Amino acid sequence: MKIFNAGQIREWDAFTIVHEPISSIDLMERAAGKCVDWLKENDFLVNQFVIYCGKGNNGGDGLAIARMLSQRECRVAVYILEFGHLGTEDFQLNLERLHQYADVQIKFIQTEEQFPSFDKREIIIDALFGSGLNRPLEGVTAKLVEHINHSDCEIISVDVPSGLPVDQPGKGNVIKAMHTLSFQVYKLAFLMQENASFVGNVHILDIGLHPDFYDSTETNYELIDKEIIASVYKPRNRFAHKGNFGHALMVAGSYGKMGAAVLCNKACLRSGAGLTTCHIPKCGYEIMQTALPEVMVMTDFNSSFVTKIEDDISKFTCIGIGPGIGTASETKNLLLEIFESYKKPVVLDADALNIISTDKNLLKKMPANSILTPHPKEFERLFGKTENNFNGLQSAQQKAKEFNVVIVLKSHHTSIVTPGGRIYFNSTGNAGMAKGGSGDVLTGIITALVCQGYDAIEAAIIGVHLHGLAGDLAAEKYSMESIIAGDITDSIGNAFKQIINYLY
Repeated sequence: MKIFNAGQIREWDAFTIVHEPISSIDLMERAAGKCVDWLKENDFLVNQFVIYCGKGNNGGDGLAIARMLSQRECRVAVYILEFGHLGTEDFQLNLERLHQYADVQIKFIQTEEQFPSFDKREIIIDALFGSGLNRPLEGVTAKLVEHINHSDCEIISVDVPSGLPVDQPGKGNVIKAMHTLSFQVYKLAFLMQENASFVGNVHILDIGLHPDFYDSTETNYELIDKEIIASVYKPRNRFAHKGNFGHALMVAGSYGKMGAAVLCNKACLRSGAGLTTCHIPKCGYEIMQTALPEVMVMTDFNSSFVTKIEDDISKFTCIGIGPGIGTASETKNLLLEIFESYKKPVVLDADALNIISTDKNLLKKMPANSILTPHPKEFERLFGKTENNFNGLQSAQQKAKEFNVVIVLKSHHTSIVTPGGRIYFNSTGNAGMAKGGSGDVLTGIITALVCQGYDAIEAAIIGVHLHGLAGDLAAEKYSMESIIAGDITDSIGNAFKQIINYLY
């Protein structure tokens, strides 16, 4: 699913009005109707509603929603921010229509003294400001938002939570919604970790905007969906043999952290690599041979951590490096040797990233199209601290281009940042995966996918989606509280089954 900025969304509305064709007031009616349908489907119509409206088109949506709720015999009160000027044409028309419904209370707010008190049983609908807002709220408006946030009522925002810019960091007061009913496509702001307390649960409602605009409009941002996965997934040829699916090398583990090596190697096996070899310290030999008989094992001369690979690494299709390896100077030398002698993409995670963060010159030596999988703190150590998620994404875009790598920046909506500047956001996964070992599993998955012929971007997109989907299946079986990293690996097979179904 493409993610459009505020200007593109306005253009899409205008394009639809001209090319469907449909009047702007009827398009607003359609949007309001979809919101009311959602309220009905989710059993909200038994409640009393208080709707807060600005005098723009978002407020017009709110007025239309109030009228439709009244038609369904819901109790509705409307409060309109009044600053002495007319609203938009569609707002004024919807206000005129609403005046015909005597059972709907319509009040105007000009000062703080006119703020209403709250009944906790009320449902508040926020229709103050939509995606066109590009400045912080001020004065009475900011105070009203603060007042609503302290209501202890359930808050539902229309389009976006009022005060939240869709394309840039938010400043000042923003509505804290439990649900956000937005239209047609995700907004970038919904995917930023820092906005989680504002947007709540996001619900995208299809209001029938013209598909030709969507198809013809370019954007650097996309939300990974079934269509994207189906377009890059490579079904297996029934005549294929293990040589067709590559040979993975996983460099992992150290004394006390052999679990990380087991996790990433098992995930690599489960994700389809034809052959998997691991390079581990001597201390892990019995552990690995016992835990994963399918993995071939090369041991280091050092008993506690990895220091040197004697074998010819050019024979491997892809190398995954980092889970549990530690940051010893000898391990750093090994990483440098791999970078200097191996010319195909590598997958870097955990301690491999921590080693690089201590010597930034290593960034310039990484093979082209390598895949880095940092969590936010690892990213900060690698590339510096950023003020907010938007700036973090801009930094990731710059670094992906500078070093010709793919950056998988892990978060709730993990972002895959490409050297060309495109960013793909993941839509699978859950908070139960926020546990030690989950990242090791992801490293194994992505390494296996590169081995099977996916390019770095494709492997990152499918790998992150598959990882999150397996986590969702594991949480469904065990609960978010109880799943562990190994449960994610055990669910990879069923996750692949779901992905195969995307094709049909």
